[in-house]
Amino acid sequence: MAKLLSRLPALLLLFLCLSSAQNASADARFDLAGPKIDVRVTRNGVTLPIALVPNLQPGDQIWLHPDLPTTQSVHYLLIAVFLRGTTNPPPDNWFVRIETWNKKVREEGAFITVPDEAQQAVLFLAPETGGDFSTLRSAVKGRPGIFVRASQDLTEAGFEQARIEKYLAEMKQVAPGDPAALTEHSNLLARTLNLKPNPECFKRPIDQQFNCLTQTGNQSLLDDGHGQTVVASLSNGPGSDFINQASYTQLAGAGTYSAYVGAVVDLIRLTSSLHTAQYQYIPAIAFPDQSSLNLRLNTPPSFHNPKSVIVIGLPAVQKSTLPPLRPAEPNHTSCLLDPKMVLPIDGAPLVFSTSFAHQMVLHLNLPAGTAAPNGQPDVPLSPDAFQGGLTISQSTPGRRELPDAGTAPTPTRSDAPQPPKSTASLPVPTQPITGTVKGLWGFDSFIGPTLVLQATPGGNWHIVRSPSTPENLIAGQPNHLQIASSGTACIQSMQLEPGDQKIDWKVDEKADLPDHSEAHAATPTPETPSAKDVAVPPRAPVDSKPVTAEVKPAQPLPPPQPAVHPVDLTLNLQHAATPGSIQLAIQQFGQVKADQLGTKTFSEPAKIEAMQFHNGDSTVQLTGHGLDEVKQLTIKDAIFIPQAPAAADPDQPAPKPTSAALTLELAKDAKSPQVKNGEHLSAQVQLQDGRTVDVSTDALPPRPAVSILSRRITQATPSPIQLSSPDEVPLGSQLVFFLKSKAKFDRSEQIEISNADATLQTKLSIKENSLVLQDSHTILATLDPLKTFGPSSFGPFRIRAVAQDGTVGDWLPLATIVRLPTLSQLQCTGTHSQEPNASCLLTGQSLYLIDSIADSIAFTDPTTVPEGFVDTTLAIPHLTSPTFYLRLRDDPTAIQQVTLAMTPPPAPAHPTTTHASAVHPAALPPATQPAPTPQPAPQP
Repeated sequence: MAKLLSRLPALLLLFLCLSSAQNASADARFDLAGPKIDVRVTRNGVTLPIALVPNLQPGDQIWLHPDLPTTQSVHYLLIAVFLRGTTNPPPDNWFVRIETWNKKVREEGAFITVPDEAQQAVLFLAPETGGDFSTLRSAVKGRPGIFVRASQDLTEAGFEQARIEKYLAEMKQVAPGDPAALTEHSNLLARTLNLKPNPECFKRPIDQQFNCLTQTGNQSLLDDGHGQTVVASLSNGPGSDFINQASYTQLAGAGTYSAYVGAVVDLIRLTSSLHTAQYQYIPAIAFPDQSSLNLRLNTPPSFHNPKSVIVIGLPAVQKSTLPPLRPAEPNHTSCLLDPKMVLPIDGAPLVFSTSFAHQMVLHLNLPAGTAAPNGQPDVPLSPDAFQGGLTISQSTPGRRELPDAGTAPTPTRSDAPQPPKSTASLPVPTQPITGTVKGLWGFDSFIGPTLVLQATPGGNWHIVRSPSTPENLIAGQPNHLQIASSGTACIQSMQLEPGDQKIDWKVDEKADLPDHSEAHAATPTPETPSAKDVAVPPRAPVDSKPVTAEVKPAQPLPPPQPAVHPVDLTLNLQHAATPGSIQLAIQQFGQVKADQLGTKTFSEPAKIEAMQFHNGDSTVQLTGHGLDEVKQLTIKDAIFIPQAPAAADPDQPAPKPTSAALTLELAKDAKSPQVKNGEHLSAQVQLQDGRTVDVSTDALPPRPAVSILSRRITQATPSPIQLSSPDEVPLGSQLVFFLKSKAKFDRSEQIEISNADATLQTKLSIKENSLVLQDSHTILATLDPLKTFGPSSFGPFRIRAVAQDGTVGDWLPLATIVRLPTLSQLQCTGTHSQEPNASCLLTGQSLYLIDSIADSIAFTDPTTVPEGFVDTTLAIPHLTSPTFYLRLRDDPTAIQQVTLAMTPPPAPAHPTTTHASAVHPAALPPATQPAPTPQPAPQP
């Protein structure tokens, strides 16, 4: 025998090669329907159909009834054989001959008893021929190890094929065009049946995934320790290495036997290498259905010599191995009020692919003085691989009270359930309870895992504040938040109720939820302590499209928070884009009226990326997005408010601060916070809608600060125009000014000069000789605006200090640069303005720089210079004196005085014009330029 076993690999491969001419791939499939045999087993007075029997024991009485058609033309001999190991041939009385054509057998069947020391039971169906019984008995006694292996492999093949066909049958319930459901149920089936579908299928196009998952391929089974224990798998036997190698060969059936088979069931073919003069042995896999053993063959039987003997394996003769059930989600809480409650259970695939586990219940472990929600302390259960666990059984005929595990079994097939004791006056427990799975495994009772259950609807709904979730819901985008109550496992549905519209919230009933407060739904934001205390403001309009939510378990709240586990929600509010109030209706199982949870949604809050504060400053700088929502900022009780930039036009409103940068200044009567350089500061930013944003930074050293001590304007060409303001600097003149630095002025520091909109900028430095130190705190600066900025320079200019690292000080007003026209002659006719045709003619260059001219400082009845005026002479009404007044376009708010000698005109050659717009340059002859009036330069 040892020599034969050592040659098994060679014998099998040789047999497979010889069989290849008969289409090896077809032989690898067990897809030929064989005969039926009815089997029932009786133990201790209890009879069960073979589908409910995972194992046999010595003393069991087996009833066999060949279910052959009345027109059966070939007489089949049924031989029952008990084996006791590979090296111990069975005695003759362990072989039972049953003539299937016998009328009594056909009507009543035959009974056999499992002998002591038996380990396996095998059935043979052999065509009647001369010496048939003795030939089969001799073959088994001569090589018992081959038939021991055949019995084990046949049982294992049956278990594997049952799991595979369960998967395929359940997957047909899923619409092939629903990829989400396809993935969900494939994962649930793979978990409960301990299978491993081909992951490459989910990478294919959606329309190809279903066919990929349900066709033959090279997917592999996960190890099923329980099934192997039941059939005493040979994974550690002498043929294990050969099994592993052969499982990957095409001839051995890889890729053709089934969609998920990894074990080499075709090793059963080793029986084919055993020939006698009359018989060749072919395996049959049994698929029990109640009392019927439905047989499938992979080789067509032959009725010519050598005739085919069908080999059928019965359950192993051994001690019962109870199913090792365990919770698939250890922290999951199930709702007893849910009529479709699913207990996520795995660990024993045979519970879901066979009928071995039966009369299963969930026994409620109720506290003293309480009653079950439905009055039944035992809830009937059914294995449901499609749902991923044990579900409530809708009908359990003949269900009986289960004995404790380990006690003598007393199962019956027709016991009526015991009527429950009256518990109408007892309250239902409000706190989570536990339930223990109990049932029968064949003839033996077993106790499964204990699970957490919720028996009443949850209450006190509220939104949880935690570091992992923001405090507010943002309209128009996905949101993340947590909710909790006294229990959230019984949520049936949720609806967002804006006015008369309703939005169904999709409920994820398969979410991995933690202990007694996990929900299967979603909800909005964190400001409501409880549903009953909510005052709901007017509701915001919400589009009536589905609102989706992803539910995940959240970390338990730290003390002193209540001992609950909140639900983590990812909520999409893209269809509720308008901020406002929303209300959530939470409908739970066992509840007539939904609970209400109200809250508010907000617009996108300001996102503050950085805060900058220099020690001693009266301003704070923020950078980020949406900063126009900032109302104020508080540092150490010092309040800063947004500093609106000055409007360029006094008649226009000041522009709003940009959303990317914002400067805040100390509120009136507030003092700058006393801080140290490098001190960590925490600030609270309050938004316009009342929300707050926390921000922090380190206090920076003081910014460079300077002040203007004095200045002097040196005008290259004198002008008859006397500027009214000392802050005005004529373009073309040189500005010299002294600055005083608050701190020691570093030689690397610069002075930046810019106009109001920063379109003209320059920097003065010691290196470029535009700055000269009088001492370490006093600096002389020189600026030539025309040379530096060009002839289009005008308007207010400002200065600030810039440190070497780029830190800038506050802006200080420096001067207003104005461009002056060149006025050369004033000729007037008549002695006063009352005379007919009395007028004056003003001659000069760049007269377009004048905005308007008037005779008095009151500027009544001014003459406006048209835009785009290009002439060199301008007709104006008669002036009473050589002193008149004008406004410049570069500074139209200031009134400038002009003193220009008045000369009489020559004899008129043409009529005099009385309006500036009607005067032509040729109307008056040219006059000589009067001597300019010298003006003293201002002292620095």
